[in-house]
Amino acid sequence: MENTYTPRPPMLGESFPEIEVQTTQGELTLPDAYAGEWFVAFSHPGDFTPVCTTEFVAFENRREEFEELGVNLIGLSVDRVHSHIEWLNWIEAELGVDIGFPVIADETGIVSAKLGMLHPETGTNTVRTVLIVDPEGTVRQMLQYPKEIGRNIDEILRSIRALQKSDDEGIATPADWPANETFGDSVLLPPPSSEAEAAARLDEADAEGYDARDWWFTLREN
Repeated sequence: MENTYTPRPPMLGESFPEIEVQTTQGELTLPDAYAGEWFVAFSHPGDFTPVCTTEFVAFENRREEFEELGVNLIGLSVDRVHSHIEWLNWIEAELGVDIGFPVIADETGIVSAKLGMLHPETGTNTVRTVLIVDPEGTVRQMLQYPKEIGRNIDEILRSIRALQKSDDEGIATPADWPANETFGDSVLLPPPSSEAEAAARLDEADAEGYDARDWWFTLREN
């Protein structure tokens, strides 16, 4: 019997699987190619399609912002590398945008399957998936969109900024941070993990000038 087993895609907090890929900029081994750096791997349903074209232009137009955060971009679809190259050439010729990040050619679909980018009910093309991967090669965030809806680049950048701040400062971020309608750009301290810490939280808040609404809900200015 033919072995049809497909490895389970990585979940949040798990390691990005080691895979060798062919891209428009040559062969790469992921996540090793970006060892010690953040990267965003994102898939699109197909080359020469309107929504995907707008997304690639949007990613490229914001690439400098990603790079300022130390984040690499890498695209992916089940098209051949020649199709990718022709499409990127078209984007440059017709829209004046030179796509500077690599695009994975996954014509066999093996890479897409490993990363959970193929959904049985949506056909044979990759869905719009975004995987945010940290410098240790750990998947930190996953976003998926249907083929009809283009991605929000602002949200991807916001998520990266929030993840990096959380890592650096040991905090959490409220909804819509840094523009929460009630708390502005304030951040949240992690809830105490013991009775002793809970009892000390309000005193700590008074001493540090934190906005403690209760022992488990404490805000700090950004």
